[in-house]
Amino acid sequence: MPLPAIPRRVKIGDAAAFAGTTPRAIRHYHAVGLLAEPERGSDDRRRYGYDDMIRLLWIRRMADAGISLDDIRAGFEGATGIEQSLARLEESLASKAAAIEAQRAAVHRLREVGSPLGLLSPLVSGRLHDLPPGSLRPADLDTLLVTERTFGSLGAALQADRFIILATHPELRAEEDRLAEAEAALDDTMSPDDPRIEDLAARRCAHETALGAAIDRSGLDETLDLLLDQEDEHAGEEEGEARTSPVEAVGKMPYDFSPARVRYEERVIELLHPADQDGDTPRTR
Repeated sequence: MPLPAIPRRVKIGDAAAFAGTTPRAIRHYHAVGLLAEPERGSDDRRRYGYDDMIRLLWIRRMADAGISLDDIRAGFEGATGIEQSLARLEESLASKAAAIEAQRAAVHRLREVGSPLGLLSPLVSGRLHDLPPGSLRPADLDTLLVTERTFGSLGAALQADRFIILATHPELRAEEDRLAEAEAALDDTMSPDDPRIEDLAARRCAHETALGAAIDRSGLDETLDLLLDQEDEHAGEEEGEARTSPVEAVGKMPYDFSPARVRYEERVIELLHPADQDGDTPRTR
């Protein structure tokens, strides 16, 4: 039985049908550099030869295995044969697998510790791990996340003392909640010169002083040297990360404060840190 006529080159539709794909997919392979543009016939249409079809079959087999087109292209680039392409592709996928495993371990830690606490450095999350579950408010954890970005892990670890005290002293937590509610009322309807701002700032200052005293009594400050040692151990973990100064970071963090709230925050700082004050100052929020 004679063989049917065997074409030396085929059109894109026939190439797609043979490879089990579509002309649109083949055009995409050309566009992304996976498949070289073939010769064109007198009708200016693409014509695919034997080597083109072999390449197309390899692309389809790899794509069907779930390998991305970018990875396939990287395996083909500069390779002298399919064996070298596959070796390079296997090496690339092994590297990606290691990176994915590291990401999976990080996500596992976040699930175990609890988000956003798990997003904090071990130095900070370790400072809080003895607290009962749920004793830290979501806003507390968000604040620690911002503080760590602004002042580093040591600054956030020290600020964690404040939230430990709030979580273990109901009377201080109740006053904190009352102050937070009053601060939220400092909106655009209030003038920065409203006398209530001065009264509220004085209450906040007294509250922060009480918090500082509770921290001193708790002995949390006695672990400061240990924290400093741990900070030295973890100092290299943030290398390569784009860092800004605390002043720059504060200037980039959006807080939708009204003019009255801005004046209140300024007044709290003035009361907590008067220019002529000697010795230690109460620890701020």
